[in-house]
Amino acid sequence: MSARKQARNQGGRPRDSRVDEAIASAVRELLTEVGYARLTMAEVAARAGVGKAAIYRRHATKQEMIFDVLVPDRFLAVAPDRGSLRADLAAVLAEIAATMASPPQGTVPGLLADVHADPALRDRFDEKYLGAQRQTLTEILDRAAARGELATRPDPATLNALLVGPVFAWLFLLSESPDRLPALTSALLDATLALTSPGSPGAPDTSGSEIATRPGPRT
Repeated sequence: MSARKQARNQGGRPRDSRVDEAIASAVRELLTEVGYARLTMAEVAARAGVGKAAIYRRHATKQEMIFDVLVPDRFLAVAPDRGSLRADLAAVLAEIAATMASPPQGTVPGLLADVHADPALRDRFDEKYLGAQRQTLTEILDRAAARGELATRPDPATLNALLVGPVFAWLFLLSESPDRLPALTSALLDATLALTSPGSPGAPDTSGSEIATRPGPRT
């Protein structure tokens, strides 16, 4: 049995939630103080006041421990329903921005690199974060289509990229300030809605009346 399976299949008494909270608090503090690359399980155990065995009963690796602290729940388990496509997408963008901007500098790029190097951890990332985002966006698009807000229904994966990519680039490639994220997300909403709303330049003409009555070229 792998170390990961052993860590998740320990029998005996129930886990103490106070230990979980102490570990999570220690991880967050140490990420701020020493950074993602230098954080160790031993330092977390010392800061949390627990033995390393208590950590290994919960998390098989450092990467898994940090992932579980930073991504404790499924992304927006309940899709936001604020009454309009813009309001729903604004809620999704706010959650995406908070997820990326809240951890200390260097944490998200480092964790993502390790997630992609670990197939099991990547599967969990897809399930709890990426897959959950796609499902949330699919539900939002379904509601927007029912309300008549969409001229054309975008592919959820494409919409996901349109929302996540600029935020990631803003924070980790361009090194712009998180304080300016609200202006970026507002511009992203404008651009996304311009591609999908009825009457937008890229939307198909569904009236057909002018085309049907317009005389053809003379021969």
